[in-house]
Amino acid sequence: MTSLVHPQLSGLGRNPSAPRDVLVRLATHQAGRAGISRRERLEDAVVDALLTHGDRNTAERLHGDRISPEMCRRIAEHPDPAIRNAFSDFVRDAVDRRVQIGIDHLEEAYGRPRTMLAGAPSPSLRAAVARAWHDRPLAVQAELLADPDPQVRAAAAERRIPGVPPEWRERCLADPAVRTHVARYVPLTPEQFAELMGHDEEELRQAVAGNPHLSAEMVAHLLGIDDPHVRVAVARSRHVDAETRERLYALVEAERAAGSIEAEVALNWNPAEPDWLREDPLDERMTYLDCPCTTLRRVLASCHDLPEEAWRRLDNDPELAVRRVAARRPDAPPEVLERLVRAHGDVLHVRPLLVDHPNFPRAALRTFVDEPSPHVRHLALQDPELPLPRLQQLAAAAEPFLRCGVACHPAVTDALLERLLGDPDRQVVDAAAANAALRPTRMYRILTTAGL
Repeated sequence: MTSLVHPQLSGLGRNPSAPRDVLVRLATHQAGRAGISRRERLEDAVVDALLTHGDRNTAERLHGDRISPEMCRRIAEHPDPAIRNAFSDFVRDAVDRRVQIGIDHLEEAYGRPRTMLAGAPSPSLRAAVARAWHDRPLAVQAELLADPDPQVRAAAAERRIPGVPPEWRERCLADPAVRTHVARYVPLTPEQFAELMGHDEEELRQAVAGNPHLSAEMVAHLLGIDDPHVRVAVARSRHVDAETRERLYALVEAERAAGSIEAEVALNWNPAEPDWLREDPLDERMTYLDCPCTTLRRVLASCHDLPEEAWRRLDNDPELAVRRVAARRPDAPPEVLERLVRAHGDVLHVRPLLVDHPNFPRAALRTFVDEPSPHVRHLALQDPELPLPRLQQLAAAAEPFLRCGVACHPAVTDALLERLLGDPDRQVVDAAAANAALRPTRMYRILTTAGL
């Protein structure tokens, strides 16, 4: 993490161009160690310095492929148990607290293969394996579903993959520890559906309502349930007509307008996708262009075989989420992409970005610097050859995240980096110190100033 006290040192610690001797000197300072801990690979001399000057928090990150086999052996033989067991203690604590952790880390910390960990004496560890080992064989899955501990069975049934074998469905649907999970995704017989709906459990009803395998008769049974989550799930079903779908959405929208948080969550935080729409014939899919359900229009926009008229309407859909999905089609016109991004920016956590689309007019990026929205201006930094006057313009922005973007830019100059190293925002300083363009002479000055 960035050091709030010494951001130049923490940033320098993760600078990919930092020479070995710079990292060794940084290892003597807590902020430098914080930055170094974010590097992917560490040379032996740097690991040696970290072990000499760090503590168990530093040692937690010294494991696996990040360090050499020789350093792994040295840590395993370290006289201080806090250092020797730092990583394994961290993983074991995560397991006890039910924090998600990767299967590779579990194997490394416990020193046993995943096949053995699945049968470990500790229920918490078996549950951790069930959450982390996603592609486990069905034989292992059967053992976990039959586990005597309910937390293990629940962890095993959370995901659709590897799921529940047909011969296990009846047993799992009768198990209070797992039936809500399983009811979300396994095909249900009429008898199983009736049994589940006979339980007076709100979460269970909501899980059943989102099951993609429900028959028309099952969906009809759900129509009268006064629950916004159930109503939204039913409205997304292939078994309701347009009039019913519109009525259900109107009811939930009215609840949201009245201040219902549950209605807000049901409308905007339901991860279930109506994937069935992608499988329908084109003429049937086209009937959803005017559907009141944004999710259905968004799924429709993810199909790439629509006619030009459909794309014209989806590119002008009232919902931004629909327009963004439509813009990801392979033949999206350059003007559609530019107009959308210029007006609304991009979604930085969804990759690839729209500005990385093959049809996006990359030459237009530098003109974004003049847009009123700072989030749109930030996208100009996606141009790796952004001219210096444009970089200077963004570096003078009031918004720290824009200055931070300049500090990370590959075309930043020495003078601009020097200015950003003295920025009042510590995140900006950290980013400037981490820029690979920072010259070694400046790195050494940072160390000298810090007394390292």
